[in-house]
Amino acid sequence: MQLRIENSIIHEFYRHDEQMGLRLAPEALPEDEQLHELLEELTQVYVNKPAKGYASFLTEADDGERSQFPDILKQWQQDELQFVEFSQQASRLLLQQLQNYKMLEAGFLLITRYQHLSTDYLLVAFLPVKEGVSINPDLAVNKSSQLDISKVQLAARIDLTEWATNRDSERYISFIKGRAGRKVSDFFLDFLGCTERLNSKSQTQTLIEAVNEYGQQAELEPQQRQSLNAVAYEYCDQQWKQGEDVRVKDLSEHFAQAQPADKSFADFSRDYAEQQQAELPEEFPADKSTLRKLVKFQGQGGGVSVGFDHTQLGERIDYDAATDTLTIHGTPPNLRDQLRRYFGIDS
Repeated sequence: MQLRIENSIIHEFYRHDEQMGLRLAPEALPEDEQLHELLEELTQVYVNKPAKGYASFLTEADDGERSQFPDILKQWQQDELQFVEFSQQASRLLLQQLQNYKMLEAGFLLITRYQHLSTDYLLVAFLPVKEGVSINPDLAVNKSSQLDISKVQLAARIDLTEWATNRDSERYISFIKGRAGRKVSDFFLDFLGCTERLNSKSQTQTLIEAVNEYGQQAELEPQQRQSLNAVAYEYCDQQWKQGEDVRVKDLSEHFAQAQPADKSFADFSRDYAEQQQAELPEEFPADKSTLRKLVKFQGQGGGVSVGFDHTQLGERIDYDAATDTLTIHGTPPNLRDQLRRYFGIDS
């Protein structure tokens, strides 16, 4: 990933007597090989996060208390603030939110402006730390703190180009939707002064339901429906990997080539969404984890977890709806070995 770094700085948040403290950097980071490696790793981790939300800054029409972050961002963009001063003010706003939410996690706030493919971005990320050991030049073991980039859960990327040219957009901010629940993402959104506008998980789920219903109403054979789902998954997954939106019209054209029908999927999905009172835009960013439902059955409950590819249904796996029973012909080798050892059966 070729990044052109414009500005970058890191500020430290630390714990002291069950309180959060802030140590501000006095100047921006020099652009060197280490900084490029850090940003390339971080942006790759960010891009590969399967669950993201999409937001825009709060407006007067929105409820809730507005943060000063959009105001200082605008001042910096208009050269009323220098980058370092902007970043320091932003860090103080984050400190307030950490105190308000009683979050005591130490780490570093990275704020960097970079260009990629002619688009101007501002990446704001809270970098957690992990304790480790290292060997110093005297060959002694030292305890040290290291950045834990792979565990980043608080990060947002603002498309400055879109924000400047299309203030009515509802998705010029993307952010990681963490696994720890809404509280974590809410806290970070409050700091940025934005609100989630687009639910890619819900829209991807509506798309999957529309694809399944399309195959049923067309009275396709199970194998044909599996093929249709595979086409949908391949297209949507490729769009996700490239950072591009899923376009219902394009998917409809893929379906027309794979399985010609009297009614196009584009027309069908529009009617389906209206009937279900669900939102399915003409184009939207897909949710990676939800996409797997196109090609995989998976569920858990009551101490049982089951998952298998659609192609296995009717082959190695049979389902009896009358008795709600799954029959598996041939278990996975690692599961088979565990069962044989448990029952004392010689391999």
